[in-house]
Amino acid sequence: MQANTVLDQTTGTVSQTQTQELPFTLQDVKAAIPAECFEPSIPKSLSYFFLDIGIIAGLYAIAYNLDSWFFFPIFWVMQGTMFWALFVVGHDCGHGSFSKLKWLNNLIGHLSHIPILVPYHGWRISHRTHHGNTGNLDTDESWYPVSEEKYNRMPWYEKLFRFYLPLLAYPLYLFKRSPDRAGSHFLPSSPLFRPSEKWDIVTSSVLWVMMVAFLGVLTYQFGWVFLVKYYLVPYIIFVMWLDLVTFLHHTEDDIPWYRGEDWYFLKGALSTIDRDYGFINPIHHNIGTHVAHHIFLNMPHYHLKTATEAIKPLLGDYYRSSNEPILKSFIRSYLSCHFVPNSGSKVYYESPWKPKSK
Repeated sequence: MQANTVLDQTTGTVSQTQTQELPFTLQDVKAAIPAECFEPSIPKSLSYFFLDIGIIAGLYAIAYNLDSWFFFPIFWVMQGTMFWALFVVGHDCGHGSFSKLKWLNNLIGHLSHIPILVPYHGWRISHRTHHGNTGNLDTDESWYPVSEEKYNRMPWYEKLFRFYLPLLAYPLYLFKRSPDRAGSHFLPSSPLFRPSEKWDIVTSSVLWVMMVAFLGVLTYQFGWVFLVKYYLVPYIIFVMWLDLVTFLHHTEDDIPWYRGEDWYFLKGALSTIDRDYGFINPIHHNIGTHVAHHIFLNMPHYHLKTATEAIKPLLGDYYRSSNEPILKSFIRSYLSCHFVPNSGSKVYYESPWKPKSK
């Protein structure tokens, strides 16, 4: 029987469990990757942060000086995309893959996330839950399927943001989480968090409120049009990028989901898919290279492509990737992925319009 691993959410480490389903172990996968892929470089990590900040500042300078409604639509798309790129830098900080220094990860994480209204520690911890439970219908945190029974009894407003306006769902998720998951990313009392994490949550929430207050002062001084032109529309573009990419990481009608003891860490980590975003790949730091990231979440983003090429021969058919145009993939999953069967394990997405059982 094969020895595989389960992520321990209490310690952040992995423990051994026995299974005979996969022909390789986590240790086998790690051994296939060059050791240097697991080593973050502070100068390299910082270079991505300062590059993103520099581009964002440059775009603001151009937009302010031109002050042209012909340029603003271009500015909105570019700046919203750069907000998303900056989020990915904070994402590495949250995983501890930015550097081995906790204080530096927390500093850059807050500098990356608070300006785009993401409560860094609240998000970091809920994202940890997602990574520790990927592919688990009972305990995954984000973009997991609901059962057909749950889908049928969901109120219209919940369906609206989950299934019909999914690219605007993120701000609501921060306050309300996902279906059947209680709590808020802003409150230390939320079941998302441990008592020992109270002051982390308080810190990020206070900084978030300060950012909202700062935007309020700008609006008071310069007016609503100023806020819309220079912040609100780029923020909405950022939210759409975040929801699009995270949706496509885990939403595909041939990706399996598991229940109960049928799930374990490595099997769940393979329930994701690599996507090709074309020229956007280097802009958002190759976040579409997602399979290797889910297996080894502490790997810096700039090593993911090398690691992926190293593990593909070992993973074989267990490795999923798609070169399909992103818009086409989104529309197909949008139409075909709504719920999974009420019972059983290794289940797949179905749709009220296009039922599919495997």
